[in-house]
Parts: sequence; structure tokens; C-alpha cells
Amino acid sequence: MSFCLIILAAGNSHRFRSNIGKPYQKIGGKSLIEINLNKAHKFKEIKKIVLVYNKKDLKRVKSLKLKNVKLITGGKNRQQSTFNALKYLINQKKASKVLIHDVARPNFSTKFLEKILKSMNNARAVVPKIKVQDALKQIIDSSKEEYLVGKKRENFFLTQTPQAFNLKEIYYLHKSNSGKYKDDDISLYMDLNKVKFIEGEKDNFKITDKSDFENLRSIYKTNQSVGIGFDVHRLAPKRKLYLAGLKFKSKLGTLGHSDGDPVLHSITDAILGACKMGDIGQMFSDQSKKFKNIRSTVLLQYVLKQIKLKGYFINNIDINIITQTPKIKKFKNKMIDNIARLCEISKSQINIKGKTTEKLGIIGKEKAIACEVVCSVIKYD
Repeated sequence: MSFCLIILAAGNSHRFRSNIGKPYQKIGGKSLIEINLNKAHKFKEIKKIVLVYNKKDLKRVKSLKLKNVKLITGGKNRQQSTFNALKYLINQKKASKVLIHDVARPNFSTKFLEKILKSMNNARAVVPKIKVQDALKQIIDSSKEEYLVGKKRENFFLTQTPQAFNLKEIYYLHKSNSGKYKDDDISLYMDLNKVKFIEGEKDNFKITDKSDFENLRSIYKTNQSVGIGFDVHRLAPKRKLYLAGLKFKSKLGTLGHSDGDPVLHSITDAILGACKMGDIGQMFSDQSKKFKNIRSTVLLQYVLKQIKLKGYFINNIDINIITQTPKIKKFKNKMIDNIARLCEISKSQINIKGKTTEKLGIIGKEKAIACEVVCSVIKYD
């Protein structure tokens, strides 16, 4: 069964009260848009992703450099934005089912999304719902302070997204109800017996204001972990010198089974440690011929793919490069640029410090280079 996914991010974020709209607020270097997309990209069933954005945010959305995502301009309200995306998808013939999701709900689990997808095997529409647990009251006349009490909470429920639909059916419902504003897509169904309701997730709350955002941030803080990486390589003539994935002009290069890049080796080890996935020696044995002279960039990028599959993303990297030569200061910015590109994070998440041993020991005598790294990661799922 194949799905398309619509992520709605075209609102004005009035209640959030920030110059930067909700979709572009970041936690651990990832925007709410990217957190949602990273979870969706794990599912092969999702063949096409559409992001509906506010035209005033064109520069911001382009700066994210999203891959395999179709950008579509939103409308005046949620319903118009959804219909803009549905009109595009109905002609693509990529899938018969569609997921419609609000970008302001980034904290759904991948198990939850998997449940929604599977539930569509025998349903026309699948909608998550949450029971109302608080006491309900209704204002009858605010001027007289009159309240209607005793409403049975059992008769009420809250809906969440993602919601799943038959693409043609939800397209027709939007088209036939054009101009009649509805606050979500399930509101277009007059007969709710056609809808399969499943239990929602309490943590899948909507980010409406800054207090909601801080609540989400605190959740991710509990999912943060730290790893330490260290590596040292001897220097020898007639060897290439690689640091942070960059080749340096030097009479001496590092000895190693791979290209001997102590910076990338330390980063890789720190990431593996933070994600509780062993170490670089376990994953890339120096007894294996296939890793002989391999570029450390290849090893790092493989590890980054593996941690993404487990829901981990880099929060920050702090690096000490310990060497008498070359001097790190003048190459620092190039190194940061290259690490940011390799790790797909911003330069602001990386710090590099050049250290010497005051000419003491084998490093001080220019016979070795060492590196130590502390890396923190966040688990978004």
C-alpha cells in the first residue's frame, strides 16, 4: 500500500509570538519541519511528500535544503492549504492513500505512524483520538457569568494528526466543500461510521505557543546523551595528511589502516558512544582488507545513516585537535565547514580548538597528532 504525505506548515504562527514561525523553530539544530520529515523518511510506504508553506517564508524553507520534498504555497486557511496539496497529488498518481499532518505536531512516534499506515488496510479513513479527561463547562452568557455544567466528558474527544485517507475521496470532499472552512480534514466526513478511530498519543501534542515549545524542548532534553571520542596517529614521511576530511600539504602524514584522519575518527567514535552503538574499531575492523586506505569521510557517513535509522541526530560537537604542526587556527573555519557538510548540521553546532603539548612528548616532537571529541545527540523518537 502506497501513501503520499502532506505536511501543513503555512500558518502565520500568530499565537507563537515570534519573528520566526513555528515550523522553523529548532531543537538540537533541527526545525520542526525537519523533525517531522526525518520520521516520515523512514517509511518506504510513503512515496511522495508535499510541504505546504507560507509564501512569506520562502527564503526560510529554501534554506533548509530539503531533499525529496515538493514545496507548495499555502492558502488563506488550513483547508485551502490542504486542497492546494491535494490538487497536486491527485494528478501525480504516486499513491492511492494520503496522510495529512500538521507540522506543529512533531512528537509522534514512528510506531504510532506505523500503526496508522497498517490501519488503512481495512479502512477508508484513520484518525487518532484522545479522550477528554478534564471536567467540561460551556459558557452560556459571559456577561451574566452563566455556565452549563455536567457535560459528560465521555461524549467528547480530541483528534490528532497524522490522519490517513483515501486520496480520491478526501480530494472530492475538499472540492465539494470549497469555501466552507473546517478546522481539520475529518470534519468533512458527515458520517463518522466511515472513519476508523485509533488511540492517539499523549506526547503528540500540538505546539501552539512558546510554553508548548518549551515543553517539547524539555522532552528532548531527557532524550539527550553524550559520547567521547579519542584518536592518535603517528606521523611518517610519504604519507598523506587528512584532518577533518581535508587534505593538508605536509612532508609528514598519518599512519593508519584507513586514511588516518584522527579528527573524523574521534568524531565517529564520539557519535557511536553517544548513541550506545559501540566504537569505530568494532564497526570498521583494522583486520579487514575492505577498509584498507578507506577515506574516513565514508566511514563517518555510514555511521550517520545508521544513527538516523535509530532516531538520533547530532546536537553539538566540541573538538580538541592536539598537534604541534600544522597550526590549526588558520584552517579552523574550513574544517568546521567540511564537518558541517558531512554531518548535515549547522556550523554553529561545531566548535574546534587547536592545542599543543608545549613541545613535550611525541606530539610535541611532531611525531604524532591526537584528537579528542565530545558529542551530544538527541533522540527524536
